[in-house]
Amino acid sequence: MINAISRFFTGIMHRFLPDPLIFAVILTIITFVLGIALTPKGPVDMIVMWGDGFWNLLKFSMQMALVLVTGHALASSGPVRSGMAGLASVAKSPGQGVMLVSLMSAIACAINWGFGLVVGAMFAREVARRQPKCDYRLLIASAYMGFLTWHGGLSGSIPLVAATKGNPIEGLTGGIIPVSHTLFSGYNIAVTLALIVTLPFLARLMMPKESDVVAVDPKLLAEDTSAGPRKLGPNATLAERLEESRILALVVSGVAFFYLGVRFATRGVVVDVDTVNLAFLAAGMALHKTPMAYARAIGAAAKGTAGILIQFPFYAGIQMMMEQSGLGGLITNAFVEVATKDTFPFLAFLSSGLINFAVPSGGGHWVVQGPFVIPAAKALGVDLGKAAMAIAYGEAWMNMAQPFWALPALAIAGLGVRDIMGYCVTALLFSGLIFGAAMIF
Repeated sequence: MINAISRFFTGIMHRFLPDPLIFAVILTIITFVLGIALTPKGPVDMIVMWGDGFWNLLKFSMQMALVLVTGHALASSGPVRSGMAGLASVAKSPGQGVMLVSLMSAIACAINWGFGLVVGAMFAREVARRQPKCDYRLLIASAYMGFLTWHGGLSGSIPLVAATKGNPIEGLTGGIIPVSHTLFSGYNIAVTLALIVTLPFLARLMMPKESDVVAVDPKLLAEDTSAGPRKLGPNATLAERLEESRILALVVSGVAFFYLGVRFATRGVVVDVDTVNLAFLAAGMALHKTPMAYARAIGAAAKGTAGILIQFPFYAGIQMMMEQSGLGGLITNAFVEVATKDTFPFLAFLSSGLINFAVPSGGGHWVVQGPFVIPAAKALGVDLGKAAMAIAYGEAWMNMAQPFWALPALAIAGLGVRDIMGYCVTALLFSGLIFGAAMIF
């Protein structure tokens, strides 16, 4: 049955789902039209909001591009490749391969979302090398499905922001929402463990028939022959020796790790996208051994950032229209105003999933939905931690139908969004049962 459902959605996605850039443009148009139709704002107002917000995600876009290139460069180093190859060899069949990828990705994303996105896709490629009869589309989809755990894990942005003094919603809650009420609550631990345990079995059940398997194109798995330090002859210039200096690479790596140690010692062990990127860079520089060897690895990875660079500004514009026009609040209120104390978490979860199509960002969700969900939860006597996690779960859940976060994994894999979304929508339906149960009971 699961296999039939995934085949059905794969067919639908191949026929109707456009390229992620076109998807973002269509969402922009829909948000623009709904803003005019459902709010007091006019066409000029909506255009101004869109233009004002278009570049608001430049920092985040750069962070995501660096997640991709530093993670890719790290994973392409000899020691990491060998480690992933050894772990990938644990899988002795295509079925075990998709299960192993899903398990490792879910665990990695629960630790840190940026780490999980990149490492999951790179690990899927290693499994594909050892299990050539495995459906490559399903392997990459299995890596992306692990992203369902991120908002219940250690890097979940909404629960972490809600627990931070001075966050935009603190005045509405009467204080912070501690992580003991969100990330370390009993229901969230149960949800995260349930996803980690069950997603591998779901991936196994989605395996296509042997006649329908799409094997990996060997060109996608070709080793980069330019990787590694270059041997210098006796007549090498000073400039060439500096470029291939192992001492310089170790100095950069050592200083970066020293800074991270000082930061953790003085500010606490808070792992965010910046610390992950710096750790990736430092480790990659050390493992590639020389500055130019690392630069060549970064250059090979950078070609995969095109989708991030062109699409993220469109989502920044959409987010600004949703926030400033009041459309996001209007959609949220349509759900929460009919809620009771018992149904509120589930309806807030559904509203978050719907908002995620236009605002596929945890931090953006908190800004757009928090001012409406949290006061309503407080008025009804709903646990504020559960209300915050309802927003977080909805965002994580609907990522399976929103290609925004799949871009890094697809760039690493060399696939298109239509190749994996049928499997991801199947995971959306399955995981909705787990998230929904946590919100209802």
